[in-house]
Amino acid sequence: MRELKVYNTLTRKKETFVPVTPGQVKMYVCGITPYNHSHMGNARPFVTWDVIKRYLEHLGYEVTHIQNFTDVDDKIINAANGEGVTWDTISNRYIASYFEVMDKLHIRRADKYPRVSEHMDEIIHMVQTLIDKGYAYVIDHDVYYSVEKFNDYGELSGRSLDDMMAGARIEVDDRKHNPMDFALWKGAKPGEPSWDSPWGKGRPGWHIECSAMSNKYLGDTFDFHGGGSDLIFPHHENEIAQSEAFTGKKPMVKYWLHNGFITINSEKMSKSLNNFFLVKDVLEHYSPDALRFFLISNHYRSPLDFSDERLEEMTRSLERLGTAIDNVLELLAMPAGAKSPEAQQLLETAHKDEEAFENAMCDDFNTALASAAMFDLAKNVNIFKNAVVNNGVPVDSAALSEVKRVFKTFTDILGILEDRWTGKKEDASSKDYDDLMQAILDIRQECRAQKQYALADAIRDKLAALGITIEDSPQGARWKK
Repeated sequence: MRELKVYNTLTRKKETFVPVTPGQVKMYVCGITPYNHSHMGNARPFVTWDVIKRYLEHLGYEVTHIQNFTDVDDKIINAANGEGVTWDTISNRYIASYFEVMDKLHIRRADKYPRVSEHMDEIIHMVQTLIDKGYAYVIDHDVYYSVEKFNDYGELSGRSLDDMMAGARIEVDDRKHNPMDFALWKGAKPGEPSWDSPWGKGRPGWHIECSAMSNKYLGDTFDFHGGGSDLIFPHHENEIAQSEAFTGKKPMVKYWLHNGFITINSEKMSKSLNNFFLVKDVLEHYSPDALRFFLISNHYRSPLDFSDERLEEMTRSLERLGTAIDNVLELLAMPAGAKSPEAQQLLETAHKDEEAFENAMCDDFNTALASAAMFDLAKNVNIFKNAVVNNGVPVDSAALSEVKRVFKTFTDILGILEDRWTGKKEDASSKDYDDLMQAILDIRQECRAQKQYALADAIRDKLAALGITIEDSPQGARWKK
């Protein structure tokens, strides 16, 4: 098995990946809080981890993938109260929305999607254990974790407790032993969902859910934990403190991986800044493949600036790759011929590109560099196709079959153009239809301007037969289905 290097946030260096259990990988990825439709910043970690999972499986590992839903949260409760519905109506609605758009982005399903609301027994057990061990304390109906009791607190973020206190926005609560102590359990408030516990009715704090669920499904120590870099502190820092205090074992996670932000004009995309784009809205203008390819066009740890120009660039790049795939399929459909120097050169290029692709992916999942190898192979496929068509070079089907295997391995791992190998092209987006219809209307208007009314009427009638109505007005022609 190839040597895989990963950048570990915990140690702040690249390390050789050695699984907890040989041949197996266990990974936990922080999921969404479903109070609104998923935005582009939400999509990046899930596409990133989908590629990572695909590559680990390509290397031969058996992967167990857990991703939670924080379905009980202040934002969900506020949204529910605003609409006059129950909290689970909101969470179920936006969980369904999540799956709808992530399925379009070819993100393969995790093995399990645990929800906070379904794991109260595990959460309460963990909180009680932390109290019994002296890591947590009860005030009224609330339970807090005492950060001073955990000697390694701050190890993940690389900051001391004093530094964290100086730079953090701390919820003022004079009852806490230390301002940095965080809630494990919150006593019930009027109008909020609550569950019975030894400390009275209430609901979990934010961080405890992931500790409880990752421990249940992956054990005391597992291989990968991922999420956006904004989760390093406090969420992941607090997870470590809770989990390692609960189990008495270290480390909770061997390798912590965090993706960079998506930015708008170099500013982080987020709902709180109101500078976000919903995935479902972007998909009305660009294909899922273009959006997915954009999300892996940079190394996952680097920031990624969102713009129409980048997405249009991705669309053009994918068409070049798609043309090369079409050429491979067309060549394989031709009568088989003898071996040739050109075919052998293409085969050698494919194997060199495969090695470059593997080296890039084994270097902390460098999809940007891996994509460069894929484009090199596509270019050489097109050159070979021209040699066959224009110079009569015979088609070496054995060589072409191996080239297809290599090329398809690339697209399968990156999760793009998968349907192209079946001869299908991805459905056009709404923007594609709009642009096509505008071109037709422009041609029809030119016919009318040149008094070619019969041709203009023929265009209108052909469209009408397809269920598209043209409406002429002083402001120009409009169309509707």
